[in-house]
Amino acid sequence: MLNKQITRIKSIQEYHRLRGLPKPEHPLVSLFDYSLIKFSPENNDIVWVNDFYFIALKRNLDAKIIYGQQDYDFDEGTMFFISPGQAFRIESKNENAEKSGMILLVHPDFLWNMALAKTIKRHEFFGYSVREALFLSQKEEEIILGTMQNIRQECQQNIDKFSQQIVVSYIEVLLNYADRFYNRQFITRKMGNYQILDQLEVLLEDHFNGRAAARGLPTVHHLAERLHLSSDYLSTLLKLMTGLNTQQHIHEKLIAKAKEKLGSTNMSISEIAYELGFEHSQSFSKLFKLKTKLSPLKFREFHTPID
Repeated sequence: MLNKQITRIKSIQEYHRLRGLPKPEHPLVSLFDYSLIKFSPENNDIVWVNDFYFIALKRNLDAKIIYGQQDYDFDEGTMFFISPGQAFRIESKNENAEKSGMILLVHPDFLWNMALAKTIKRHEFFGYSVREALFLSQKEEEIILGTMQNIRQECQQNIDKFSQQIVVSYIEVLLNYADRFYNRQFITRKMGNYQILDQLEVLLEDHFNGRAAARGLPTVHHLAERLHLSSDYLSTLLKLMTGLNTQQHIHEKLIAKAKEKLGSTNMSISEIAYELGFEHSQSFSKLFKLKTKLSPLKFREFHTPID
């Protein structure tokens, strides 16, 4: 997104004005039909930054979304989520596409003094790290649309002292459903997921069988990059499939290689630590004891065959 025009939209009213929408019924929260938004190829080079949360459920959006510095996997997706201050760009392919769906805009000030103000960032789909849209079944889409309609209905009521709490409660329900459906998405794509697990195993095997001493210890970020995934996405995926996150997978492979060297070679503890990528043998010994309840020397003593 370097060398692109950046347009910051500071308020929901400003967003409505720029998109040619009617004035919002509430200054801090708005929900409207996606079909009302007009995309133009003239805006393809504009980087948009909103000062509010943007939640979209769409159908037939013939466009490519660039989110942060990465393409957002959205071609066949249904929902995506953008936080205040995050940069994104939309490359429209067909401005006349018959798109439909709903868009929910929520200004952080609307959540002020509510528990959701502190917990909303815990939903991983609001981070740059998640680059995959949420794919919904027909039943799931009906649930999301139903919750959005509840938000719209409440916003259209006369505002009273209960309005904010009720709308925020519906927003929380919407986000919790999104969490559930993202979790389902990890599971239902298990064929591709197991391929990722196999690829991770190959990467770790190559690392520890190669020049680990020169490369150092493998990092979660490096492995995720090699697999063309975000760090958070990879760890969540592995946790769901195996019960272990990426860092724990690294440690499991590392300890397995250490046991192999301790039991089958005469290398010193320092030599093994260095070959596995540790700068200091004390760090290796500490991790090994944490994982096995034995020091490397004790492990070697108990597992070295007696002539």
